[in-house]
Parts: sequence; C-alpha cells; structure tokens
Amino acid sequence: MSIYSKLFEIQQNLKAPKGQYNKFGSFHYRSCEDILEAVKPILAQQKTVVILQDELVLQGQRYYIKATACLLDIETGEQIKSEAYAREEEAKKGMDSSQVTGASSSYARKYALNGLFCIDDNKDSDTTNTYGKENQQNQQVQKSQQQAQSQTQNQYYCEQCGKEFTGFKTKNRNYTPLQEYKSRKQKYGKALCNDCLALGGFIYE
Repeated sequence: MSIYSKLFEIQQNLKAPKGQYNKFGSFHYRSCEDILEAVKPILAQQKTVVILQDELVLQGQRYYIKATACLLDIETGEQIKSEAYAREEEAKKGMDSSQVTGASSSYARKYALNGLFCIDDNKDSDTTNTYGKENQQNQQVQKSQQQAQSQTQNQYYCEQCGKEFTGFKTKNRNYTPLQEYKSRKQKYGKALCNDCLALGGFIYE
C-alpha cells in the first residue's frame, strides 16, 4: 500500500473531537494534543508515524513559527508533509517570551496537522471567533431596547450617543423633552443632541 493510500485511510477514519472548552467565550475547540491523541491508534494500524518540527522564521519585522507535520511510512520511508505558520505576539498578558513561542508553536502545529489530515476547522472558534463583535452588538441592541422602553415612560434620548433630552426654554414658550425629540428628528433626520450635532458639523439653534 502506498503512503497516499495510507493517508486516505487515516483521513477517512480520523475523528478528532473538540476536547477543550473556553469558559470566556463559551465554545468548544480542538487542540494539537486532541488531534494527536485521536490519530495515534490509526497511525499504528497503518504503520506510519507523524513527526512534528518547528522553525523560527523572520518575515519583515515579525517572527513566525513555521510548523511542519510529516507523515512517515515506516515500511517504505515515504513521506508527506504539510506546513503552517503562526505569528508570535510581541507581548501577551500573563505570558513570558517562552510561553508566547510555545503557544504559537501549538497553534501552527495544529493547522499543519489539519492540512495533513484534512480536518476542517472553519467552524472552530479561532477561525470564526466573533465573541467581541457579538458582545458589542448585544450591548447596542440592549441600549436601543432600553431607550425605546424609556421613551414609552416619557423619557427621550439622542439617537446617536444616548444623552437624555430634558427640553428647553425660549422667550415665548417651554418645550418638553418629547417636543425637543420630535423637533430634532424632523429637522436633522435623527434626534440628535447638541453635542452630536456639533460633531457632525450641523448648525443648531
């Protein structure tokens, strides 16, 4: 059996579960260690081994870890290789320089193994991680909902920054927050406070 036939069998039979859990982002993911643990029994069946190697590569002003995953047929000596890169962070909170390099190595090795064994990580957290964006969107939705609820309670807010309208006085009459809100919305297309109008280059009275 050729090494390509053996690789085909490995790819067809490998099931690498997402054995890790990130509490901060509330998602499951697989690590390099998870892939290796799952593939070892299949490698034994196919009489192959995996060799992982790292190389530090300077690209421009930044260092990258180049990881190579090599599938070696112990019967024939044939090899198939897959490479992946991970850029080192200049600094990472809570880690010293050796830990930063180690984390980059694990990341690069994982994706080298993914390429070799045809593991699709498109739905994994580190390729579709939108936690921060989703959190911002949720905050904006909550803010809009709170403003809408407050306006039903006779409170009216700037649609740009959320500042509350308090009404205003002229020589002839007093304007309520509702009247101020409606007047601004009719005149400018959005109910904007004086500060937001000034930032937008509007001239207001």
